[in-house]
Amino acid sequence: MSAPLAPSASTAPLAPPHAPVRAARAPSVTAAELLDFALRTAADPAVIDSLPLDPEGRTWIRLDGPGGSEAWVIGWPPGTGTGWHDHAESQGAFVTARGRLREHSLAVRLPSEGWRSLELAPDLDRSRSLGPGTGRAFGEHHVHEVLNKSPAEHAVSVHAYYPPLPLIRRYSRTGRVLTLEQVERPADWQ
Repeated sequence: MSAPLAPSASTAPLAPPHAPVRAARAPSVTAAELLDFALRTAADPAVIDSLPLDPEGRTWIRLDGPGGSEAWVIGWPPGTGTGWHDHAESQGAFVTARGRLREHSLAVRLPSEGWRSLELAPDLDRSRSLGPGTGRAFGEHHVHEVLNKSPAEHAVSVHAYYPPLPLIRRYSRTGRVLTLEQVERPADWQ
């Protein structure tokens, strides 16, 4: 007769038998739902017209998005942009309501931590022009910059993020070298 097995790290129960087993939580709001919200909001003249425009700097209004997401209507004076950044663990979407925006992005998922500067491989750059009623959704850790390249026309866009933005990481870029410059928290932009 063999001795009973003593519990080990691999055989010990992880929870008492009466405790419920919890499955991994799926996001409450998908990137497709964020894009749908941004499309509908960008098509609503009352919301878009409520944004005050400034000839010098970007302006914004915060909205409540679907399922606890956050959303923003953003005004872009001619020649303005965001610089390279990501939205950390938030997925998102944005749609141009008026004017035209240009998005430059990287077709690679960068490590979320543990680096200060990276040399990017060739052929990672993507660029798209987004006119009125067009937009895109993206996953977490998406690195991009958004620009209004028009010399004379304001652009207005709708952006939505889930979960609400925990932080934004800002980068500088010289050729193929991307360098982390700053981490902003919600208190920095609200």
